[in-house]
Amino acid sequence: MAARKSKKNQGVLSRVSSTISESPIIYKGKQAASDAGFVANKLLRSTGKAAWIAGTTFLVLIVPLIIQMDREAQYNELELQQASLLGTPPAGLPQK
Repeated sequence: MAARKSKKNQGVLSRVSSTISESPIIYKGKQAASDAGFVANKLLRSTGKAAWIAGTTFLVLIVPLIIQMDREAQYNELELQQASLLGTPPAGLPQK
């Protein structure tokens, strides 16, 4: 009989703790925290997928365009340097 514990044999802190943990307010709070965690997890996953799509699109479409524009700018600068060395006016400037 000593091995079996009844509510009478429990301590005050143990009874208060079990009463609080079985409270419907605590249950609803735990449920709300669980739901918030679920929503946060879904949001994080979808945000990660969107970031992956945006990143790969940027690498495939935008980076080659930037590289090509840089090459063209370097080519135009080289043409201007060569024209100034040869003494001919650059294209687009009126001759005197």
